[in-house]
Amino acid sequence: MALSKNSAKHIRSLAQKKFRQQHQQFVAEGDKIVRELLSTSAVKIVIVVCTSDWYTKNTELVAQRKAEVVEVTPTALNKISQLKTANQVLAVVVQWQSELNAATVSSDWSLYLERVQDPGNLGTILRIADWFGIPNVICSPDCADLFNSKVIQSSMGAFMRIAAPRLELAQLHQQFPDIPIYASSLSGTSIYEQKQLKPGILVMGNESRGITEEAQTLATAELKIPSYGKHDMESLNVAVATGILCAALRFK
Repeated sequence: MALSKNSAKHIRSLAQKKFRQQHQQFVAEGDKIVRELLSTSAVKIVIVVCTSDWYTKNTELVAQRKAEVVEVTPTALNKISQLKTANQVLAVVVQWQSELNAATVSSDWSLYLERVQDPGNLGTILRIADWFGIPNVICSPDCADLFNSKVIQSSMGAFMRIAAPRLELAQLHQQFPDIPIYASSLSGTSIYEQKQLKPGILVMGNESRGITEEAQTLATAELKIPSYGKHDMESLNVAVATGILCAALRFK
């Protein structure tokens, strides 16, 4: 069965946030991600578009989910792909609502992202959280879209495993008033010198503007990554900084 023009148009439209929101669907691409999605029973797959070689190798997996499959040529796949070079397979998937797990917020570390705009940074931070066993990456309402294709690709599947609800920081604090809030800030105390750090919420700010005044007001303490030696660098990439802080917090 060939991919219809309407289906191809629909898949291409999902590159835009307004159509992802309208249809509550997104596109995931690549062998590893699509196989993981197919193996996750809670995820609803609308259609799988793949090359004949990929389908031959994964027929049994696809059959278990009874997902609609359309085999296409690599050229046809490239025309609907959001990647510079199409992979062997893509899937159209129904979006889901991430639920905040109150028990883990109360007992473990969580990340809160304020206005993180770059989808690649958001995806990388989800991957970092997955690596360090941090169950919640809570996003402010004006963060990048979780289902942006760059988030999906850079998270390497972590978007399926990490809860990423959208919530204002003030609402989160109101819900968990006794949980400490640590704000990442260049004016804070070195993460390696700060004492009495118990699990709480680590706030990471916007790529260029950092944390908001609200985060500073709500923060129990402000933390920074100390630099080494003299240089002209003003700050670190937010995803890189998140990785360093998560490692320090987990093994402090």
